[in-house]
Amino acid sequence: MHARRILSVDGGGIRGLVSCTWLEGVEAALANAGKPGLTGSFDLLAGTSTGALVTCGLGLGWSPATLATLYRERRAEIFPGTPGKLWSRARRLFRHGLSAPRYDGRGLEAVLEEVFGDRRLGELQRPTLITSYDTLARRPVIFKSFLPEHADLRLRDVCRASTAAPSYFPAHGMEVDGKPCALIDGGIVANNPTACAIAEALRRDRGVSQCGELVVLSVGTGERNQPIPLKAAQEWGAVEWAIPIIDVLFDGNADSVDYIARQLVGKGYFRLQAELLAGLDDLDETSAAHIAALESLARDYLLKPQTQQMLRQLASMI
Repeated sequence: MHARRILSVDGGGIRGLVSCTWLEGVEAALANAGKPGLTGSFDLLAGTSTGALVTCGLGLGWSPATLATLYRERRAEIFPGTPGKLWSRARRLFRHGLSAPRYDGRGLEAVLEEVFGDRRLGELQRPTLITSYDTLARRPVIFKSFLPEHADLRLRDVCRASTAAPSYFPAHGMEVDGKPCALIDGGIVANNPTACAIAEALRRDRGVSQCGELVVLSVGTGERNQPIPLKAAQEWGAVEWAIPIIDVLFDGNADSVDYIARQLVGKGYFRLQAELLAGLDDLDETSAAHIAALESLARDYLLKPQTQQMLRQLASMI
């Protein structure tokens, strides 16, 4: 497998809309340089959680603009607003108690089924990695479109597994490699799946002998800046940390992968990421005002001279 040009997309819930907006900018830069589109310009795709949905869509030939429309139009089904969320949670309190996930996952599953139907992982136009984590075996699960044993897995199941963020959605049960699995969000192990993709490229492409020969585009979903005060971090217990710890884990491993990839790949490594304004860091806030603010932030980042320079340099190396 030729895998010298890598596209990796982070997890981040509804902020996948930010990734789609930035990928529209990448697509425009490639077109201006006379290069093919995203699937024609990258040899290997990798996605985690919401990034799994984005990369699978790209792998089917869908444009970033089409995927952005999907986020806008179906967001309330995936993340129901307060009335729907409270009603769903009330029904589940009798079975699961106060620890029930925020959402029952039915809306997400309905959207994935409608969007992907019965398409299979092996139908993707580019080799693709999707991350998840099996709570039964207590190990990462890396779905690979180019493995015969994974090729017939349904895209909707793979994406459902990768997006099952603890405390937000229930785990997804499915069989992988002949074994039953209880799968949760890939962000637990690789919210930024770039390192997984680099390792796969080095393993499979014998023409690549070192990371410096790679071109890697890592696309974030916005970086949280809301601090957790020292007093809270000292005094919080299991209840208080229940939701914040997920955000901390996702951000922490994404940033560590960014550092590692930057050191390994050097000038061939490009990262699209911006600091989120206060109030824009929620994974599941889907109000019209919130969506508009996310899109505004994403567009403003694309217009920055340093971002435009980065995209021109990336296009020249593809």
